[in-house]
Amino acid sequence: MKKIFSLLILCISIFTLAQEVKLPFTGHRSFDIMKGYSGTGTPHYYMDIKKNGDVHFGYVQINQADGEETKEEVNAGKYAPNKVMKVVFKKYEETFLVKFDKDKIYLTDEKGNILHLDGCCSSRESIDKETCKCESELYKQ
Repeated sequence: MKKIFSLLILCISIFTLAQEVKLPFTGHRSFDIMKGYSGTGTPHYYMDIKKNGDVHFGYVQINQADGEETKEEVNAGKYAPNKVMKVVFKKYEETFLVKFDKDKIYLTDEKGNILHLDGCCSSRESIDKETCKCESELYKQ
């Protein structure tokens, strides 16, 4: 009986260790995917990966006219490699599908295909639509 119990504990331990996913980083990173919309009052987006694997997305926007600050943060779920995460901001009724690695974040469709949109380029780059890949560096502050 002791051998069976010990074997069971060993199997559970191995299974638990196998389920752990290596996080690309922990902590706060900011990003700017929608470069074409930069200007006064543009939201500053960020993500924050917690040590337990929870991924939070948020933004801070300051109205240039009156200085009023609007911010929101949402938990988009647990990190998994190549997982498409759905980010829903309720205040501005915005929904994004994204995936990311340790250096970049990508705006995607439901299947994880990276989008190419005019708004993902600066006005200078938008002349050549091939450069409008919806991606951003993840900036550590």
